[in-house]
Amino acid sequence: MRRHLPAAAIALGLTLTGGCALGSSDTGEGGGTAADGPLKGVTVTVASKNFTEQLLLCEITAQRLESQGAKVKRTCGMSGTNAVRAALTSGSVDMYWEYTGTGWLALQQSGVVTDSQVMYEKVSGLDKAKNDVVWLPPAAANNTYAVAVKTGTAEKLGVTTLSEYAALAEKDPGSAGFCGASEFFGRDDGWPGLQKAYGFSLPKSDVAELAEGPIYNAVAKGNPCDFGEVFATDGRISALGLTVLEDDKKFFPPYNLSLNVRGSVLKKYPKIETVMEPVSKLLTTAELQKLNARIDVDGKRPEEVASQWLSAGKLK
Repeated sequence: MRRHLPAAAIALGLTLTGGCALGSSDTGEGGGTAADGPLKGVTVTVASKNFTEQLLLCEITAQRLESQGAKVKRTCGMSGTNAVRAALTSGSVDMYWEYTGTGWLALQQSGVVTDSQVMYEKVSGLDKAKNDVVWLPPAAANNTYAVAVKTGTAEKLGVTTLSEYAALAEKDPGSAGFCGASEFFGRDDGWPGLQKAYGFSLPKSDVAELAEGPIYNAVAKGNPCDFGEVFATDGRISALGLTVLEDDKKFFPPYNLSLNVRGSVLKKYPKIETVMEPVSKLLTTAELQKLNARIDVDGKRPEEVASQWLSAGKLK
């Protein structure tokens, strides 16, 4: 289910792309492994779920910590949210990147929260109190649902926001054809809720149900639809020349990234937060799109992409 595996569509048809495999403990590059540094003497285990973005984040984290003197064991590529959270709360792993919207569901909270900061505050407070899990300050990257269109088509139709798309759907439904996955069509925070929030109703004849993976190419080709459901940080958005429509009414719930760390580990090694803060600040939606594309589109390994990004001189 997508909300327990955010961006699972990214993993469609993919296998693990290299050494960031479950149980791997190889030393990463990340600008070089430091013998000394603020994390000298620290030994931690970094985990992730099993799809492109998570494998990348696992390597980025491991290599960054190693470059600051830590010894890192990797358990990248675990099966999903439930497995990784269980490993974290039981002490089997020490940290992994989670999405605020996923945390909301994992903590069995109901209702819809659309403000990113409010979502973060609620989730982080609950998880600290219940499980002694610390959510470090979130990255700007938001891997939520989104609606995308070929950039040229968007310019031709004059559609840049979901409100403008809704107006197009009412005025000229034939030009607003939409592709989505079965789950998106059945969720209140998917197609039914989107139509209700933006006040439009697209005829069923202009709606096509596809598997999540093929939607990107379908939108890029304009066949059988010009608009479609995507995940906001997917690398194929930029690679295929798609534009994400602005959610101007803030309908889709936030799925911002936060490094989750066991409270006891962070208390013992508080410099972990200081070391990871510059990384989090650089992880925007656009930046993750580019990094994911280097793996999914260009065929690079997560270790390689992580190392080159960390060595590019952006970190302060």
